[in-house]
Amino acid sequence: MQPEYFVGIDAGGTQCRARLTDHQGNVLAHSSTGSANIFSDFKGAIDAALAAVENCFSIAELPAGSHQKTAAAFGFAGANVTRIRQQALDWPMPFLQRDIASDVEIACLGAHAGQPGAVLIVGTGSQGTAYDGQHFHSVGGWGFALSDGGSGAQLGRSALRLALRCHEGLSAPSPLTDIVMAYFDNSPENMLQWTLAATPAQWGTFAPWVFEHAARQDSNALSLVHRLAADIGQHLSFLVNTSQAKVCLMGGIAQPVTPYLSPKLQQQLVAPQGDALQGALLLAAHHQTLVLNSTQRPPYTKDDRLKL
Repeated sequence: MQPEYFVGIDAGGTQCRARLTDHQGNVLAHSSTGSANIFSDFKGAIDAALAAVENCFSIAELPAGSHQKTAAAFGFAGANVTRIRQQALDWPMPFLQRDIASDVEIACLGAHAGQPGAVLIVGTGSQGTAYDGQHFHSVGGWGFALSDGGSGAQLGRSALRLALRCHEGLSAPSPLTDIVMAYFDNSPENMLQWTLAATPAQWGTFAPWVFEHAARQDSNALSLVHRLAADIGQHLSFLVNTSQAKVCLMGGIAQPVTPYLSPKLQQQLVAPQGDALQGALLLAAHHQTLVLNSTQRPPYTKDDRLKL
């Protein structure tokens, strides 16, 4: 039985979005719900994703039983964890067929219209993947404590650490470090107390301060941004070499950091052709189980791949 409808779901840590189309690709509905990180809250992420799908069916006024005529593909934040991805694949859902991927994988498919290419997403966190037309090889995405190099959260933490060094006289202060310390009333104790409960998103709120002061030639801000650009550059070079294709740099840090990348890397960057929802719809249309093929992971079977 061929699907009559396709639904793509981009289930991120901040928001979950869904797009429903018919078999000709006509968009029937869009919907969004709340956070859907399947690693940190498995049941909550599943519920948010299915709620977004239900909203689409309701908006499109599809008849009862349409689920059994629908191919669904979910791109979840946190689905880079093999155990979690398998748990989601095993979860009962009412669709004719369904696929589970990570959010960065569907972003890559959408960005390159299903063709080989790579993406690096740098926002509060960071994660990249390279698609060679058959397999994905991903880097990052293991959270603030272990990973997220080149991210807004890491930049914010670097800014606070440098501000504290300057406050103690270990490094020369600048307007950036002065304003960071002023935020904590020039008190290391206040800063320490804040860190005890700070989330990655809260660390990331200091990233725009760094870019603003770098634009004013603040020496400390420039040092932090150049270090960030070097980290991002290392990730981009790896992804370009892995995919042998150009790469899309995406996320909230992408635009302000691009001028600080090497000219060679800037020439490797391309604009995305489509969004993550389009990538999810591509996956739904081809109905293949998608699993990362990475040297960081155990060997996989011949079924652990996506062929578009």
